[in-house]
Amino acid sequence: MPADAAIAALPIAETALKIPAHIAVIMDGNGRWAKARGKARTEGHVEGVKALRRLVNLAMAYGVRHLTVYSFSSENWRRPPEEVSFIFSLLRRFVASDLDTLHANNVRVRIIGSPEGLDPGLTRMIEGVQLKTLHNTGLELIVAFNYGGKGEIVEAARRIARDVAAGRLSANDINEASFARYLMTADTPDPDLIIRTSGEQRLSNFLLWQGAYAELVFLEENWPDFGETGFVKALTEYSRRKRRFGDVEAQEP
Repeated sequence: MPADAAIAALPIAETALKIPAHIAVIMDGNGRWAKARGKARTEGHVEGVKALRRLVNLAMAYGVRHLTVYSFSSENWRRPPEEVSFIFSLLRRFVASDLDTLHANNVRVRIIGSPEGLDPGLTRMIEGVQLKTLHNTGLELIVAFNYGGKGEIVEAARRIARDVAAGRLSANDINEASFARYLMTADTPDPDLIIRTSGEQRLSNFLLWQGAYAELVFLEENWPDFGETGFVKALTEYSRRKRRFGDVEAQEP
């Protein structure tokens, strides 16, 4: 369904919501969802992929321009190897089953994170996904995979140091704006809203620089249960917030 048609079909109360240009989501609680039902953690991850599909459809229907999801953190390598392997296989399956649909819906897919530890086949798949959707102009879907906010900032600092040493950049020209251009999200506006499911209330090394002025909304439901009810609840809370960005009066970014 085209985004405009989906929005037109929504109740008036929902279309009156403030829609963030960029929503970021920490998809937390797959394991807890599975444990509560006596299922294996892998089943929670499978259901989590279904929730991700719902989220992407909701973002398109409500007119969100940028959506970033935290799918695998640099700390997740500490999990049992069989679980890590299963998560990687889920990424491959998601791409295989959903890429054509995303491309047909004009979604541009970007994957941010470190290539360290990824096998060459997975790296090639990531490159192929990004290349296929590179010129799409609809929703930008950013998948943070093997990603850590601290590591991203450190890598940006390394690149700046190399450019200064090579004479391509003056140390006097380093400021917040120039630093941000070295981040993995350089071409994307910072998130307006960060949602985290499962009741946990922390960023867990996600978009630490970019999220400096994001509104944070924490939902009790585990990620596999996420759907339009939770999405609208987060948007409703976001719409109530007064965003001042350090000023006295509320501002629009």
